[in-house]
Formats: sequence, C-alpha cells, structure tokens
Amino acid sequence: MSSSSPSQETPGVNPPAVLDIVRVIVLIGALASLALWGTFSWPFPWNTAVAIGAPLLVLLAWALFLSPRPVLRVHPFVRALVELVIYASVTVAWWSMGQVWVGIGFAIVAIATGLVAGRRALA
Repeated sequence: MSSSSPSQETPGVNPPAVLDIVRVIVLIGALASLALWGTFSWPFPWNTAVAIGAPLLVLLAWALFLSPRPVLRVHPFVRALVELVIYASVTVAWWSMGQVWVGIGFAIVAIATGLVAGRRALA
C-alpha cells in the first residue's frame, strides 16, 4: 500500500496559476454583469431573453477564441480584440445602468488581467 503525500504533483497535471484564477473570476463577473444588465435594463418580455442571451454570447466567444483549448486558433491579437470587446461591452452595460464607477473598476481589473495574460502568452 503506497501513501501519496499531498505535496507530490500528479504527472502531466499543471496546477492553475493565480492569473488563471483571476481570469476566471473576471469572466464570471462579466457573465453576472451582463445577466444583471439584461434583467434590469429591459422591459419584461425582453429582459429574460437578454439576461440569458448576452451571457451565452460571451460564453460562446470565450469557447471559440479565449478558452485554454479554443475551438478556433487565431492570432494572439485577435484573441486580445475579442477579449477587449467583451470587457468593453460589460463596462458599457454598467454605465447604462448608471453605475459608472463599477464599470470603470471592472474595466481596470479586466484590462490589467488581460494585459498580463497577453504578455504571458506572447513570451
């Protein structure tokens, strides 16, 4: 019977970096922000569709271009552009809800995270 200590790493499995965890938190914040925007900024029949559809579009763009194993492999600058469009749309959504400072705060955190991740990907 062998006992494995928690300090041993499993071969072939890389633990997530802090940057990856922050990027996931930013993505979840973007999805939640767009769901809130859809719920509170649109009249009844449309609020449900937008609250579900906007986050689904972001998830689709993330899966196609930004995920760790994307469906479509594109140039890093195209990845950065897609990421920037997502962050800008969330920022504008917060601004349209009258929460300018929340939008600016989200934009600063998201863009800083994207810049660090982009530099790491190009290195």
